[in-house]
Order: sequence, then structure tokens, then C-alpha cells
Amino acid sequence: MKKAIVCVLMVALVVAMGMTSVSCQKSEGKAASAGPVEIDWWVLSGGAGADDPRTEMNKRVAAEFEAANPNVKVNVNVFENEAFKQKIQLAIQAGDPPDLFHSWGGGVMVEYANQGQLTDITDYVKSTLSKKIGIGALGVYGYDGKYYGAPYDMGAVALWYNKDILAEVGIEVPKTWAELLTAVPKIKKAGYVPIALGAGDKWPAHFWWVYLAMRIGGIEAFNAAYGGSGSFKDETFVNAGKELQKLAMLQPFQTGFLSASYDDESRIFGDGKAAFELMGQWAPNVQANNSASGEGVKNLGVTTFPAVEGGKGALTDVMGGGNGYIVGANAPKETVEFLNYFLSVENQKEQVALEGIIPVVKGAETVLEGNTKAIAEAVGNAGYYQLYYDQFLPPAVGEAVKDAVAALLAGSATPAKAAAMVDDAWQMEK
Repeated sequence: MKKAIVCVLMVALVVAMGMTSVSCQKSEGKAASAGPVEIDWWVLSGGAGADDPRTEMNKRVAAEFEAANPNVKVNVNVFENEAFKQKIQLAIQAGDPPDLFHSWGGGVMVEYANQGQLTDITDYVKSTLSKKIGIGALGVYGYDGKYYGAPYDMGAVALWYNKDILAEVGIEVPKTWAELLTAVPKIKKAGYVPIALGAGDKWPAHFWWVYLAMRIGGIEAFNAAYGGSGSFKDETFVNAGKELQKLAMLQPFQTGFLSASYDDESRIFGDGKAAFELMGQWAPNVQANNSASGEGVKNLGVTTFPAVEGGKGALTDVMGGGNGYIVGANAPKETVEFLNYFLSVENQKEQVALEGIIPVVKGAETVLEGNTKAIAEAVGNAGYYQLYYDQFLPPAVGEAVKDAVAALLAGSATPAKAAAMVDDAWQMEK
């Protein structure tokens, strides 16, 4: 709480001098501290208690940085997930955020920045971090041209497919939306479910609408709606609903998909009954665990979400989520240097071994194989990385997105109505 006390004293002094404002945020341009420096680093526990290998690695990284920088002390503070969320809220409300702390990026991070609780590290990102991490993944830890941190683990929602089914039916992996629509009747005729979907859980279904919006409108459409120069009722989001409606009219999903769970979805695909599943990087493990054989699809492929003809979004644009760190207000200059050290190729490779993360630092993906490596490469090549809508947007808006897509698939909402449901919820939050 020392920083908060110092800030209060500064404000009092400024008021006494008749000045109108004061900033308690340290500029990233300041030189390294001359005297002893402490960095408070808040990390999440891997859930294995005192023997958690992730914690041991973090302590080792901190000790190595201290050895190379004798004037710096890195305090490693470990929290369980829910305890962290409560503790960080209290720290933010008190105006005393830790120097470096865990974040999922997106809207919550933007709110912290708007409250003046983060340090703008844009210059360091551009000069250093952008040379080792893809700009799309970095974008999750920035907004409106400014950056506040960096990721260390980012996955991707991708289109998983059964290679044997596609070969039997005689269709190529769809690169465009039109090709996917054309493939659906052929797959059905062969006796397979074209697409497995657990729409009863809603979040798996919202992936389809979000990806269509990304392919149609690109990053500009989302930023316009989020920033206020546009809205979620704009043509991009209505057209996303229209395209999803085209797919739904072909009846590509399994019987009862509207009430099916994600486990049901993964089971159908894992048992080799469906050709496609749109899901995150965790999909193969869940497919295997829920399959009757316990092995899932042996000949499994993965590809990016198809391009929409005439759309502004690039085929390399990716939706997903992950983990990273952001820099608190008043953090010492050495904080970004420590973050950079943490994000070394060697440390990333160790994290892959310990936690099975999807690394973001270029060169670390070499320890991966097959589909997992393809996911890491997709993240690295993404110029636009969209955090899941139900995670980037406020909780109420995220729920509205999922409800709107469910209603669209059920036929109880038009594309325009679905878009309006999302925008109405967003306007309530602004």
C-alpha cells in the first residue's frame, strides 16, 4: 500500500500549491532505478499446492533475473484463480495495483487502463516485444493503439475435421464459406453429421456467429461497435446472422443440437459420427475423453475458419483466448524488462512441458507437433486476434451474444433481431 499512500500525499501537496491535477502513473520512458527496486508479481497457482511445478518455475525465473540485476527483488505472490480475482479487484479499487499481474486481456484490462491503474508500455512493445510475439496476440493486451502487457499463452478456435470422412465423401477441406455450405448436403447424403454442435451450452454456438462477423467486417467492425463509432446492429453483425441462418437451413447439426451439451458435441465428433467441429485448442483431448473408445478421431485435421466472399477479414484472423501479464500503474522501469525475460524462448518451452500451453514467443513452437503446432502457428500469424466475445465484453453482453445466437439457430430471432439483442445489452453497459 506504500504506493497508494505516496499518491495521496502527492495529491494533497498539489492541491495545497493550487495546481489542478497530478498523475501517479510512472512513465515508461524513465531510466532504470538507481537504488533497490522491488517488483510485486502476482501469478496464478497451477492447483498443485506447494509442489506446483509452475510456481517453482516462476520462482526460478525471478531468482535468475535477480542474479542478473542485483538491485532488483521480485516478489512472487501466488493465488488460486478465484482468490486472485477478488484480491485484484480490491487492489484496483484501492488504487494500488501490483507491478505485474495476471490478465486475460480484453475488456477488463481496458477498464483498468481507463481507471489509470495500468502503465502504458507501448514503446517497449513496439521496440522489443513485437519482435518476438505476433502482433495479433499482442493486440489482446492493448487497445486504441496502446499496450499494457503481453500474453504468454494463446490458443485458437479452429475448424477440426475428420480426414477419413472427408476422403470418403470426396470433398476438400473448405477454404471458403461457400465451400462449407456446399459440402453439407454431400456429407449428410453419406450418412454422417456434417457439424457437431452443443448449442444447449450456448457458448459453442456463439463461436460461429463471432467468426462470421470477423470474416465479414474484420477488426474495424468490432472496434467501431465497441468504441461507439458504430454498433452491433451494423451490417456486419446482421450479415453474420444471415450467413449462419443459411447454414442452419441446411440442417447440418445432429438431431437435438439445440439442447445438446458441449460434452454431447465432442462425443459425437470423437466417435467418428461428424465431419466438423468448431472448437478451441483443447478439442482433441475432450473428443478423446468423451468418445466410446477413449481415443477420439485417429485421423484428425484442423484448419482455419473459412473466408467469406467479399469480407474484409483476413483468413489468418483468429479468435481465441489465453493468459498473460499486464503492468500496473507506478511499476518500476525494470518490470517490463523482467516481463521480457520471462518471455524467453527457453522459458516458453519449459511452460509447454509443464503446463501444455500454446506458446506465443517465436521459436518456442518448435517443441510442438502436429495439430498443436498448427494452432500455435495460426496464433503467431494472426494480424487480428479476437478474444472471445463473452470474455472481452462485459458479462451481461456476453450472455446476450450467446442468447442471441441460440435464438437465431432456433428460428425465434431474425438476424437483425439477434444483432439488436447484442447491441441493446451493450448500450445498457456503456
